Amino acid sequence: MTKLSVNVNKIATLRNSRGGNVPNLCKVATDIESFGAEGITIHPRPDERHIRYQDARDLKKIVTTEFNIEGNPIKKFVDLVLETQPTQVTLVPDAVDAITSNAGWDTIKHKDFLKDVIATFKAHNIRTSIFVNADLKMVEGAAETGTDRIELYTESYADAYAEGNKNGVQPFTDAAILAHKLNLGINAGHDLSLDNIAFFKEKVPHLLEVSIGHALISESLYLGLENVVNMYLNKLK
Repeated sequence: MTKLSVNVNKIATLRNSRGGNVPNLCKVATDIESFGAEGITIHPRPDERHIRYQDARDLKKIVTTEFNIEGNPIKKFVDLVLETQPTQVTLVPDAVDAITSNAGWDTIKHKDFLKDVIATFKAHNIRTSIFVNADLKMVEGAAETGTDRIELYTESYADAYAEGNKNGVQPFTDAAILAHKLNLGINAGHDLSLDNIAFFKEKVPHLLEVSIGHALISESLYLGLENVVNMYLNKLK
């Protein structure tokens, strides 16, 4: 079964919109785990516009499943990861002003940089993953960085699926097959939803984990958080 890690950035966005601590991010994370999710993901950005760096410290104390911290490995982010020691760190090349992640790493151009950062995290026994497009050259480049896993950036799949083009999954199938041959674990995330997750899971082999936030929280407004978490779990079986 592919693990479901729930990204709780949107909970932090809602909290920050009014100040105070409603909704309580740690309480929501604990509830999500109790509903059956196998991980909690956060993606703090330098301006802390949703997840705050202190949230990472607070969540580390209470998350009992896998704890995944995503972000661009600037010094402040690296220091936070080394301090909190999550289960997994996912490296994402997002710009400071990016609304959301919109590209994977060029693992060839940035190979030396990634190798150094990954070596730092692995020296502290933190599993590493890097965000990549479903491009075979980028997957090959990722294998040369020393990373444990890749996270396939799935926006193009989600867009194609929404347009009725199920062939949009083929690059992800091919990337996963190659990654597995190269001894890389395979994660995936971005715009995966209740509508498209089952087909993706069916067609992409060796899928260890998906990280889902925006769609899951949005769907929960209509269907309820506990119900939606379990709907994802059923589709990932």
